[in-house]
Amino acid sequence: ALGQGVEISGRVFDVKGNPMPGATLELWQANAAGRYDHPTDPATAPLDPNFQGYATLRADAKGEWRIITIKPGGYDSPIGHRPPHIHFDMRSEKSRNIAQLYFPEDADGNAKDTLYKTLSAAEAATSLAVGDANDPNKYTWDIVLLV
Repeated sequence: ALGQGVEISGRVFDVKGNPMPGATLELWQANAAGRYDHPTDPATAPLDPNFQGYATLRADAKGEWRIITIKPGGYDSPIGHRPPHIHFDMRSEKSRNIAQLYFPEDADGNAKDTLYKTLSAAEAATSLAVGDANDPNKYTWDIVLLV
């Protein structure tokens, strides 16, 4: 796939801090040019034949997960410019949460994003991946599912 390769990993917890083994994470994202590989995407940016932009992951016995993907490109949409982000649909046996992961180095774009601006300060903080100080291509993002 074209673009900057990134590794994102994290853990899934319940509100008491217990790991949630087997939690399912479905994610989808635009390619490096800012285009989704979906027939209803109106974008004119090129598709990347080597990038599908969708994955399903399952947390391991410790609630941990990891994916190697590319950093998505930002794109223009009917609600304004969207900065790089990844959509997550997270599920356990008793709960479900849909969220977007944003990248910390895109603070200016995040602050202008129509959806990001609707988040409280606490929600915005938990929507940001944490960059690795030693590797600009690695991030962590822990998830708390309400049960």
